[in-house]
Amino acid sequence: MTDAHLFAIGVLLAWLAGIRVYLTVFGVGLAGWFGWLDLPQALEVTASPWVLGVSGVLAVAEFFADKIPGVDSGWDLLHTLLRIPAGAFLAAAALSPDGDLGTGMLATGAGVALTSHLLKSGARAMMNTSPEPVSNWTASVTEDAAVVGGLALAFAHPWIALALVVAVSLFFALLVWWVWRKLFRRAPRPQGG
Repeated sequence: MTDAHLFAIGVLLAWLAGIRVYLTVFGVGLAGWFGWLDLPQALEVTASPWVLGVSGVLAVAEFFADKIPGVDSGWDLLHTLLRIPAGAFLAAAALSPDGDLGTGMLATGAGVALTSHLLKSGARAMMNTSPEPVSNWTASVTEDAAVVGGLALAFAHPWIALALVVAVSLFFALLVWWVWRKLFRRAPRPQGG
């Protein structure tokens, strides 16, 4: 793969880590373990049995924790401390042929993971204001499917996946902004007379 492809894959991995970090690490490790993907040296650690086992167990825990309104927001808050550095690592490791992580790609990965994490957390926090759990479950299952599909598409067609990620991110950012504006719009002031 060219450096441009690896850059696109690194950005995609960071974006996916901002949504489901354990599932992303597990998916990358699984692809390396089965030989579906020739992992760069710095990402080879994800294919170790220990990392696969731990990330797999944590992905299952996250799957269930993310379906419970309120718990999902706490889980997201706690994982702000993990998703951003993990996204930074995954992005930089994708472009690391010798195991050295580049500062620029670490910063890019951290910014991309932070963006996707904030979009996800903001949308889920607004959904938690509704009393029914169906929208939460639907959003959570959609996020699970997006990460699995995103990983598959990132490895097969990274540029298409990157274009989709940018489009989806812009759409959700505009949607969150619009809903926020509708919810917290100031009441019109009466005309003085």
